[in-house]
Amino acid sequence: MGGNKALQTNPFVVNGRTVDIHITTHGSNWYWAVMAIMGTTMLVILGTSFLKSACNRIFHYLLAAITFAAMVEHYSMAANLGWVPIDVEWRRSNHLVSGINRQIWWVRYCAWFIIWPLLSLTISLNSAVPCVIILWNCFLSAVMVIMAVVGAVVRTEYKWGYYAFWFCCWLLLGYYLLWSPRKFALALGRDVYFIHNVTAGWIWILWMLYLICWGVSEGGNVIAPDSEFVFYGVLDCCLIPVTSAFFLTRHWQIEPARLGLRLRTYDDPVTRDATQHDKPAPSRSAAEEAQTS
Repeated sequence: MGGNKALQTNPFVVNGRTVDIHITTHGSNWYWAVMAIMGTTMLVILGTSFLKSACNRIFHYLLAAITFAAMVEHYSMAANLGWVPIDVEWRRSNHLVSGINRQIWWVRYCAWFIIWPLLSLTISLNSAVPCVIILWNCFLSAVMVIMAVVGAVVRTEYKWGYYAFWFCCWLLLGYYLLWSPRKFALALGRDVYFIHNVTAGWIWILWMLYLICWGVSEGGNVIAPDSEFVFYGVLDCCLIPVTSAFFLTRHWQIEPARLGLRLRTYDDPVTRDATQHDKPAPSRSAAEEAQTS
């Protein structure tokens, strides 16, 4: 018989430990669907990139990389791979979340560590902010992921300390990713300003919802792993395919060179000062030789 056999092929045992609170075939089926959405989005992004000149594809490359990482993430989780059993802080009476330990998906955070800084990079490049702000935004995005994974594998109430650090990074991104670059974006034009406000605001709000999802799933063990998959899956679809579609559509008539992002192609002339490379060095004069001797 056909059907999804991932959970039979990859059972709920890691390093000799069996997990109590885990996904079912319904959750696996949902993530296969999300994987297909991410893969289709990546192919569309790469396909439409050929409608632009090679020097104007920087955002296509960034968003394609994001969707590829998301596709691998959801493939792994749909196949019931990339997790460890971690003891829960609170034991619940609900049969859906009752047990000693719960599946914690480290593969999810590996993907986030790629995706979230790349999203911050994309938004920052759109606004042409200084490099130091770009690096700061990417750093904060990466730290959010690290705080999330460290908190998820901590068994005691000390996990909420990492949750608080995650929340602080999110607040800082509200200023440095959303608010501070507004004047830079406005200086580039009303269209760039509109794209920045919508995409940065949209992603920042979604990241707040990720905080909530983590709090009721890996953190608080309130909702079942299947519900966790649905919650995260919807957020992932909003964060990646929806954002990519809006961003590339609105950017279609905007030349990256206007943002200082034009890529060099093979037929661009290479300028160099021939006199510096081909002209022999002048010989020393007799007076200079006498001085040194």
